[in-house]
Amino acid sequence: MKRVGVFVCHCGSNIASVVDVEKVAETAKQIPGVVFATDYKYMCSEPGQEVIRKAIKEHRLDRIVVASCTPRLHEPTFRKTLESAGLNPYLLEIANIREQCSWVHSKDKEKATVKAMELVRMSVAKVLKNEPLQISSIPVTKRALVVGAGIAGMQAALDIADAGYEVLLVEREPTIGGKMAMLDKTFPTLDCSA
Repeated sequence: MKRVGVFVCHCGSNIASVVDVEKVAETAKQIPGVVFATDYKYMCSEPGQEVIRKAIKEHRLDRIVVASCTPRLHEPTFRKTLESAGLNPYLLEIANIREQCSWVHSKDKEKATVKAMELVRMSVAKVLKNEPLQISSIPVTKRALVVGAGIAGMQAALDIADAGYEVLLVEREPTIGGKMAMLDKTFPTLDCSA
């Protein structure tokens, strides 16, 4: 059975001044699959991360939801925290209750709190569906294919080759040069195009 832990961040007063974070954490305990929920002043801080690591070990958590600020800011931080606790870092979901609740509902604490609880509930539902992922890499051969040996194609092939890469240049016509090869004289010097 999957065991989810929910961690609600106060973000100092950034979230806690608008969202009732204690109520969000208490409500999270009632969500099916959640075996542990708590709140902390700064979840992204080293002591906050230690709270997560300790709870993972004590409560045998295998999935984590962090209700805090945008994942763009601290998702790598929390992934490293999960990894250091022995969990797959992709069994993490972040409910953005700062930008999506406290910042947009600053005058209505009740609405912000209800919305935060819903975001946490949805994040728990999502993390229960998550599968462990592994980072993989694919070898890349650094070479280019340029289609069309007109003036632009030839110049592109030369530029790529000058950058040190192998280039394959293909042309469907029997000669290269494209439309340029068909011209008698070129502007502005009236030189022969051939």
